Amino acid sequence: MGIELGDIFRRYGDAYRQKYSAGLLPSHRQAMRAIERCRTPDLGGQVYGCANCDEVYYSYHSCRNRHCPKCQHEQTEEWLTVQRGLLLAVPYFLLTFTLPGELRKLARENQKLIYGLLFRASARATQKLALDPRFVGGQIGLVGVLHTWTRAMFYHPHVHYLAPGGGMSADRKAWLPARRNFYLPVKALSRLFRAAFRRELQKTELYAQVPEKVWREPWVVHCKGVGDGQAALKYLSPYIHRVAISNRRVIAFDDGGSMESSQVTFQYRTSDTGQIKTCTLSAERFMQRFLQHVLPRGFVKIRYYGFFGAGVRERLVFLQQLLGPAGEIEPCTQTAVAPVQEILCPKCGKPMRLLRTLAPVLCRSP
Repeated sequence: MGIELGDIFRRYGDAYRQKYSAGLLPSHRQAMRAIERCRTPDLGGQVYGCANCDEVYYSYHSCRNRHCPKCQHEQTEEWLTVQRGLLLAVPYFLLTFTLPGELRKLARENQKLIYGLLFRASARATQKLALDPRFVGGQIGLVGVLHTWTRAMFYHPHVHYLAPGGGMSADRKAWLPARRNFYLPVKALSRLFRAAFRRELQKTELYAQVPEKVWREPWVVHCKGVGDGQAALKYLSPYIHRVAISNRRVIAFDDGGSMESSQVTFQYRTSDTGQIKTCTLSAERFMQRFLQHVLPRGFVKIRYYGFFGAGVRERLVFLQQLLGPAGEIEPCTQTAVAPVQEILCPKCGKPMRLLRTLAPVLCRSP
């Protein structure tokens, strides 16, 4: 087994908490403790035995924290199962709204507020422009997810939206398709996004901290086609429950005896050339870079707008009936049930039986 994020936090988490105790956010403490305890005796579990070869296997519980790299694959699959029931048989587009660099310090210090503004401003701008009859001319649907990092874990807040290529007419009786290979003009969308964000920020005390030039510069918005609904979900799913770094990308941990002298090396793929590069940081700096992407407690990072909204789901059902099936999927009225996984012996591959349940170890103080 290779180096894992949990190994680093278990080794130097206490030292990090002691050094930064005054300024460490509760959400950071919670994420650190969850990652340290994930699939360890701290959380309890089950003991399985193999009747064929007498092998004994310990299965410890997952922490289920949304920032733990060990717990995200299962949650992604669960999300995909639900989303396949929301698909429409139309082309899809991926929109990306990026917060300007001058606002990132403000965002890091006021995460819940700024992330919320980023969602509201980008969604409103998109919905407003889509109502223009030159483009869609009706109500659209958006599935948005917040993403705060680059591949090298630098702080880079942005929102991705998955959008069907078209909208619902004002009388809610017809589908209005977008033009072929075109959804919305990004330059106009950028201006609307900037204006909407500015209006929202003016309602807060933070507005005075923003340089005036920010409101004159172009804001970055991208839009591209991503195929049909199935292909679109496959494209978006890595953004949903992915954390800032996966365990497989951590390739070396040189323990120097302190978090300042220890070094962590991880891999990342450059977005421009696709080359694999490595980055080496002290354990302290590595933990800092990871923790800046931990979201505020209770913050909803996946949001639905337009006819995808939970309160107007009947509109989506109507559109599915109108447009026909989007591939081999279940309708949105169905609820998928995950199959029960059988525990197989790691030694001989035969099914194992449950011997006993392990109670969680008394939790250490946070």
